[in-house]
Amino acid sequence: MPEQTRESKSDRDGRSEAGKAAVKTLKSQDLFQGARELGIEHHGALYRLKITRQGKLILNK
Repeated sequence: MPEQTRESKSDRDGRSEAGKAAVKTLKSQDLFQGARELGIEHHGALYRLKITRQGKLILNK
């Protein structure tokens, strides 16, 4: 049986491992500053980024 190769996500979307390092990274605590929800305006629409009770992030329009 031939060996299967797995394509990584970075290969599929055309970004290399080096390209990932160029992504600007922010800490959630710096964004939220003690709040559980914040608004993000994008192309005239308001999105809400919330921290759930389980500590995960959810984005709603």
